[in-house]
Amino acid sequence: MQPRIPRAPVIAAIIVALTSVSLAGLLLPALWDEAFGRRDAARFVPALLAVAAVCGLYGRLLWLNLTRRTSPVHRLGLAAITLVSWALPALLGVDTGWGNALLVPAGLVAVVLPARQAVAVAAAGTVAGAACGLVLGMRPLAVLYQLVAFPMVVFSGYITVWLFHVVQELREARAELARSAVGEERLRFARDLHDVLGHSLQAVALRAEVAERFADRDPARVRKELAEIQTMAREAVRDVREIVRGHRATSLRTELDGMSAVLRAAGIACDRPDVPTGLPAAVHEPLGWVVREAATNILRHSSATWCRIRVDTEDGTCVRLEIVNDGAARRAAAVGSAGSAGAGPDDGGAPGSGL
Repeated sequence: MQPRIPRAPVIAAIIVALTSVSLAGLLLPALWDEAFGRRDAARFVPALLAVAAVCGLYGRLLWLNLTRRTSPVHRLGLAAITLVSWALPALLGVDTGWGNALLVPAGLVAVVLPARQAVAVAAAGTVAGAACGLVLGMRPLAVLYQLVAFPMVVFSGYITVWLFHVVQELREARAELARSAVGEERLRFARDLHDVLGHSLQAVALRAEVAERFADRDPARVRKELAEIQTMAREAVRDVREIVRGHRATSLRTELDGMSAVLRAAGIACDRPDVPTGLPAAVHEPLGWVVREAATNILRHSSATWCRIRVDTEDGTCVRLEIVNDGAARRAAAVGSAGSAGAGPDDGGAPGSGL
């Protein structure tokens, strides 16, 4: 069972909270020394207000960029954070830990600024921060740490926001794929139901017409047709159940048997062709659908008296299914006598296509 992933606002809030803890780790030691070491309210109160303002503005800018509400005004916020953070060690000294404040703006550089500008600002900030540390009297090791840590913090901030956005895009893509899968399943169900029920009900209707014609003349033929109707109805029910379960597969041989039987019952001469033994398995289902649709079109839209079906293979790479009947020409003549001419492509008179 996969763990439940929190919603985007929750993850963004967690990132902001963790970042605030990191900032506290940089600045609270110096504040602690001001409060309990120096015990100078004139220094502690301004420092506390400055740290609170920096952390609050930092968290606000990070939240807005995580939630994709960026704005050019955020650059002014980054400039204000940089000014206050770098003013703290300049005014309060670097001996008690205020030198760490030089790293505070780094995490927002690549978050607020575009990529090219962020690279330039990160390089300038790295050099300027190290130079500022030297001027303020930081130890050489601390200056070296400043040189290495500033670009790393810039990259860390960029990766954090980038990964958050990637996760959100993947979640949206997964939701879209789920919706697409539901739509595809609905289309499959509608298509299969239309093809199966249309074909089966047409065949049942033809059998019922035949039984009606022989009702007074041949009771044995009527019983035979009624038995066929029962069989077709049961098969239709079974097919619908398989469609609902999603396990129904169309077979070319089965569809050819059904097409030839239905057309003969409708008085259309049709012989079932032999299926080549070397026919690839991958083409059985699409060709089966072609045969089923062709049978439905012939019964519904043509006046055919004969139908010829051929299945051939060429060099083992091409399969050709040809379905020809005389229904289109006969129907065109009938329509022409009533003052209209022509027959649509669904009349069943044109040969099938090759796969």
